Amino acid sequence: MVEMVMLKKYELTEQHPDTGLWRIKALRDFGNVAKGDIGGWIEGEKNLSHEGDAWVSGDAEVSGKAEVFGDARVSGDARVSGDAWVSGDAWVSGDAWVSGDAWVSGDARVSGDAWVSGDAWVSGDARVSGDAWVFGDARVSGDAWVSGDAWVSGDAEVSGKAEVFGDARVSGDARVSRAKHTSNVWTMTLGKHTITVDGDYLNIGCESHTIKQWLKNFRKIGEMEGYSPEEIERYGDAITMINKWLKADGS
Repeated sequence: MVEMVMLKKYELTEQHPDTGLWRIKALRDFGNVAKGDIGGWIEGEKNLSHEGDAWVSGDAEVSGKAEVFGDARVSGDARVSGDAWVSGDAWVSGDAWVSGDAWVSGDARVSGDAWVSGDAWVSGDARVSGDAWVFGDARVSGDAWVSGDAWVSGDAEVSGKAEVFGDARVSGDARVSRAKHTSNVWTMTLGKHTITVDGDYLNIGCESHTIKQWLKNFRKIGEMEGYSPEEIERYGDAITMINKWLKADGS
């Protein structure tokens, strides 16, 4: 019986004087990495698999019990820590941070200053960018995109081709999707008010109107409720975004 010996694809070189992490260097060609290429920083070989084309580059850091495997990439100044996993063809870049028990998989991308933490999952072709934060037990999947200063938390799920951006907050048991046959009853918070969509009606605070009525009269309603001009603009953006979601969902 012939025993298969795994050929290491990188070695540990210099140790960082402050973090104690090790700079890596490629020992052979694989994927887009050439023999001799200098990579990023890891705590130990448990953090980066020698199998597949997974790689850590730039000044990216992988520490704790975190694992990067498959063909996944971590680049730029990104960090992966705790018990987090980055797998498949996923890519964590920029100043993004994946921590806790979070998992980024498939062809997902986490970039910018985004943060994925807790038990959150980002999978499929999903994108999390900007200053967005996905945490708790939240799930972002499919072709969904979470960006800007948006938060997705709790047990919330954002899927299909949904887009959550700006200052939007999707939380609790909310489900946001453009896919057919999914519920269009969900809740998000924006500023000091909760926005609830239930069928054709959109509720902001104590005000309840159809989407069409909101689109036509949101400025007037906002002024009557004493909203600031900035709040009125933000709610207008949110109403427009919700209208796009419902149209795409066939509602």
